[in-house]
Amino acid sequence: MAVESYQLKVLDVIRETTDVCSVVLEVPLEVRQTFSFRPGQFLTVAVPGESEGIVARCYSLSGSPLDDTRLTFTVKRTEQGYASNWICDRLRPGHTLQVLPPNGIFTPASLEVDLLLFAAGSGVTPIMSIARHALAAGTAQVVVFCVNRDERSIIFADEWENLIAQYPDRLQVLHWLTAVQGRPTQEKLAAFAGQYFASDTFVCGPEEFMKVTVAALEDLGFPRDRFRQEKFVSLRGNPFAATPESPETGVAAGDGLSEGSETDLRRPLAELEIELNGEVHNFPDWTPECTLLQFLESKGVKAPYSCREGECGACAVRVLEGEVAMIRNDVLEEDELADGLRLGCQSLPTTDRVRATYS
Repeated sequence: MAVESYQLKVLDVIRETTDVCSVVLEVPLEVRQTFSFRPGQFLTVAVPGESEGIVARCYSLSGSPLDDTRLTFTVKRTEQGYASNWICDRLRPGHTLQVLPPNGIFTPASLEVDLLLFAAGSGVTPIMSIARHALAAGTAQVVVFCVNRDERSIIFADEWENLIAQYPDRLQVLHWLTAVQGRPTQEKLAAFAGQYFASDTFVCGPEEFMKVTVAALEDLGFPRDRFRQEKFVSLRGNPFAATPESPETGVAAGDGLSEGSETDLRRPLAELEIELNGEVHNFPDWTPECTLLQFLESKGVKAPYSCREGECGACAVRVLEGEVAMIRNDVLEEDELADGLRLGCQSLPTTDRVRATYS
């Protein structure tokens, strides 16, 4: 079963730098509720394949949710990246793109709590969305530590200047240029972050940058539930295509328990109570070999997902009662797991009753 997708018109393709562009999509009135989003979320886009079929990629939204007439996502060209090169080279205003509704959990819980935002390279995309929305819709002080190679590679350079001019008392942006200053060390990052200990913190960028930034925050004693990091991954599955199912179990082909899992597939059926979009569903017959996403789809419930691989977090659900075992998890951090978050596309019931919510 494929998730419902939509064709949206391309209004503009903006050249941010020599290797980065932002794509602006029109959101018709009839689907604006479907495409409402929270700052820091991403959009899953279908790109025509080289021979046949499509390539699915997730790109962070860089605009503010306050503008519900359009969606803007930003793409950095990579040398061997088929999808990013196709978008940067071939996409034009007037074209249409097949997309899934926004998703993701890299988003602030409050716009009234001060924010400390770390970004490197194209990791600035969700950071810009968070900053734009917090400044326009909240009262928080926003501090941004932005790493780029040189001045010409600064993504959203003009936009940052405009925001500073508009919110001089609430926004501070530090541009760190590696061509001049070298890569920021853990010590330098800690010295900067230590001034803003009370802020909720978000980190996005290349893996090494996130690793050293998180290490600096942890050494300073930042509470783990006060900072989040966004991981960019390439989807291995195709959420725009139907997923083959095993006729014996209904489990998608290729799914299976991770090595060492103690989940017993002979368990009796579990009772499920799930809240989605303000509606509560109750089912007495969740089979232990069927993931939460697959089970809800079999019941006609349109639960969110994007990759089906445990890589993107689009299907994140909070377990309130009972427990589930995840087949795979490449995105949720320890503090998120401790807070009850699980991946719906990877979760199998391990107790007789499970109560959970997507809100």
